[in-house]
Amino acid sequence: MNLKNLIILAGVAGFFYSCKVTDTYKTPEVEQSRKDNLFRQKTNNDSTSVANVQWKQIFTDEKLQGIINKTIQNNLDLKIAVTRIQEASAVFKQSKLQNLPSVDGIASITETKNSGAAQGGNFVMPDLLVYRLGISTGWEIDVWGRIKALKNSAYAGFLQTDAAKRAVQTQMVAQAASLYYQLISLDKQLEITKQTIELRKKDVETVELLMDAAYLTGADVEQSKANLYSAQLTVPDLELQIQQTENALTILMNDNPQSIERNSIDSQVVYTDLKTGVPASLLKNRPDVQAAELTFRQAFENKNMAMAQVYPTISITGTLGLSSRTLESFFTNSLFYTLGGTVTQNIFQMGTRKAQVRIMEARKMQAYYTFEKTLLTAGSEVSNSLLSYQKAKEKETTRQLQIQSLEKALEYNKELLTYSSNTNYVNVLTSEQSLLQARLSGVNDKLQQLQAVTEFYRALGGGQF
Repeated sequence: MNLKNLIILAGVAGFFYSCKVTDTYKTPEVEQSRKDNLFRQKTNNDSTSVANVQWKQIFTDEKLQGIINKTIQNNLDLKIAVTRIQEASAVFKQSKLQNLPSVDGIASITETKNSGAAQGGNFVMPDLLVYRLGISTGWEIDVWGRIKALKNSAYAGFLQTDAAKRAVQTQMVAQAASLYYQLISLDKQLEITKQTIELRKKDVETVELLMDAAYLTGADVEQSKANLYSAQLTVPDLELQIQQTENALTILMNDNPQSIERNSIDSQVVYTDLKTGVPASLLKNRPDVQAAELTFRQAFENKNMAMAQVYPTISITGTLGLSSRTLESFFTNSLFYTLGGTVTQNIFQMGTRKAQVRIMEARKMQAYYTFEKTLLTAGSEVSNSLLSYQKAKEKETTRQLQIQSLEKALEYNKELLTYSSNTNYVNVLTSEQSLLQARLSGVNDKLQQLQAVTEFYRALGGGQF
């Protein structure tokens, strides 16, 4: 191919390149009214939020911090996420190499033996032995943007895996904290239950004495014992839940089942500076929202690739090397080269390739709707967690008043039972059951606050690591 033909081929490629067939990516639009109202409660109107706070400032229990650190280091889901990042990184590097021409080394010895019958005449070509050494190259000119779209898709995939890894990491931190708080709340419930059992054992003794004094009957004694048994029956269930929760935590830390070192729920300080920031901050803080947007971007570039594949492929090929019939003359006057250009257009697969464009368009829209849904879900989770914290906080004072009133009611009923016939032992049993339930509910109120803060942390994007 002479210089004139190369200029013609370059001109044709330049003409085609000016005929843009792919689209330029833009971040998916979200209506301003939706951005401003992603969640219902706002605790501040600036960009400052829990998402800007380090997780250690929220989860201040040192033993919990140790569990979280171990989870981040060892959790198998996180390890899987890291290997996906490594895979996506390799795919991206591979896609960048698509822009480079292919270069292959050639070394061959070819012997050709011709038959007289194949020649069809009296003259027979002699046997031919050729030694050849050289390189060959081929380069696809990215006229339609297929290779560029491939690279952009791979890059979006790489970023998506990184965002997904951060989403998993945030989820693991929140899950570790939630399980830890559940564990120490079960400890407290078990402690309250065991204290109640000891008190009810004394009640049984008291009721038996009152029966001997003819103040109460045998039925009252049996009811007192049944009340004791009711409390005792909850102990195995609580101990089972405690061990199951410990096992769940050890799995999270990629460790063997074992007892978990922990503090008490009474020692926990609830983080109260719950700043939401502006709703639009979820777009940049929530890693799962980022991952959904990058999935849409990848689908967008995949459609670009499909569109580019509808059009012809333009390639330049060339070979340069040494060729000789004898080894003696291999380096003497044996230089050869070939240079060519090719325009390839598939004819019979055109319908299939156009259908592929429609498939990629549908997948792009699926990814867009998934992005929208992820964003809406994020806003809902912020609202729910903040409201859960607020309502648990509202119950705190009232719960203490309830417990105080029930303690007084139980005390009064016991005194009336001893010194007066104006009360029935059923009133004592009812007061005891109500007091136990109120104390257990008080533990759940504290647990609700702690878990609401944990969910609030996760819902806003996970804080800083």
